[in-house]
Amino acid sequence: MARRLDRFTSVRTEGAILPPDLLQRVAQGADGLSGLNPADYHLAQRERINEVANRAWNRLLGAWESFKTTMEGLPESDAGTSLTRERWLQILFQELGYGRLPTSRAIAIDGRTYAISHFWARTPIHLVSFRQSLCKPTSGVRGAARVSPHSLVQEFLNRSDDHLWGFVSNGLSLRILRDNVSLSRAAYVEFDLEAMLDGEVYADFVLLWLLAHESRVEVPEEGQPEDCWLEKWFKTAAEEGTRILEHLRDGVEQAIEALGNGFLAHSSNRDLCAKLESGELPIRDYYHQLLRLVYRLLFLFVAEDRDLLLAPGAKEEIREIYAQFYSTRRIRDLANRRRGTAHGDLFRGLQVVLSRLHGACEELGLPALGGYLFSADAVADLEGAELANYDFLDAIRHLSTMQDRNGRRPVDYRNLGAEEFGSVYESLLEQHPTLDERGHFRLELAAGSERKTTGSYYTPSSLIRCLLDSALDPVISDRIKEAEKAAREESTGTDRQAAAQAKVEAALLSLKICDPA
Repeated sequence: MARRLDRFTSVRTEGAILPPDLLQRVAQGADGLSGLNPADYHLAQRERINEVANRAWNRLLGAWESFKTTMEGLPESDAGTSLTRERWLQILFQELGYGRLPTSRAIAIDGRTYAISHFWARTPIHLVSFRQSLCKPTSGVRGAARVSPHSLVQEFLNRSDDHLWGFVSNGLSLRILRDNVSLSRAAYVEFDLEAMLDGEVYADFVLLWLLAHESRVEVPEEGQPEDCWLEKWFKTAAEEGTRILEHLRDGVEQAIEALGNGFLAHSSNRDLCAKLESGELPIRDYYHQLLRLVYRLLFLFVAEDRDLLLAPGAKEEIREIYAQFYSTRRIRDLANRRRGTAHGDLFRGLQVVLSRLHGACEELGLPALGGYLFSADAVADLEGAELANYDFLDAIRHLSTMQDRNGRRPVDYRNLGAEEFGSVYESLLEQHPTLDERGHFRLELAAGSERKTTGSYYTPSSLIRCLLDSALDPVISDRIKEAEKAAREESTGTDRQAAAQAKVEAALLSLKICDPA
């Protein structure tokens, strides 16, 4: 499920092609982000962006009301495609600077056709009926019969070297897509046009205008798709993500130190301190338990922010109870507002959740995750330990926020990838835990790190993608060609196309490739 941005009521983002932080900066016209001047949008001298967006908004409000009235009275026998395009989406794209979009013929790539409805220069713009879902195929409808409209555009972008960004809309929602290397997770920015126009949410429309304007996908003469503004913003976000990774590493290390010292400082944890002093609990084992606790927290941050933690069948009232009293999002919000007290209720509340993640807990809607990480043995010496709120919130603050030149800002755990977690894990293996003469827990960079001695390294996704391109792509291509050939030999008449499609789908299924939508 895509996440609705905190500031915008009708905008959702998935996959971080344009992450929330960057969208906020675009909407605010933030300093340091190029491409936001009126001239960059081809406006006349002294013409302001907000003035042009406001004129477009006023026209679109009227067009939407007319379209909605006609839509509600349309007979079921009418597919609604012409109505959606002519009475609404063509007008919308006119106000975004594209003029009247010309219809296009289906484009073939490697023997497969893509019936995308419109193109503007190198940008595919697939417009379908309000009666079609963007995420599900519709039998018998051109451009939506084989796969969903979203998947059609995404697959086209992935397979074409000349197209990088695209749009897909059914009149009720509009998505901005980019060539996406992931086979399993969709990536897009979505605008809920129906909620935006019915609720008259002008601020959300301004962001739509800023992101979807024709100047954002325009490529200079003799230029490449990578030269458009959307791609420049995408690269800016990726570069800033690299710097965020450095902050995340520091934050995780500081959180481990805060937890390590917090447990040792609490008067109720005398047994824990005694075990460390006597050597019964080696300092490295204590560090590993702290590390597992932090990784439990990071897992909860990501799972909650992606709406993936609670069981699919959990009732709404249970979800509300979890969100208000047990979620880490509530604790993260507290960490941003308060320093905390000597009480230990926050950590005890977290322990209720962690203790029930190994097995199922229907009362909180928690599924049974199993695994060693969530077992009692993984943090045996921390089970039942006490932690003051100010130490716990200090650790959460280090994990959930980062400091940059613009002040503290939240870490976007929803769109944090395996690359970031792998890099953090690898860097932590280079740390050596110590207790100084005053009993303070510290992490120090060790010359002979555990990472080197155990051969523990994280393989970057860029190398994995290279391997997939060189090894998996030819296998997929050969398997599809074999399936299509077999289908042609076995099938005749009207059954041929259906059989060929079934064979291709079976080949893809055997390779465990899933529809990204």
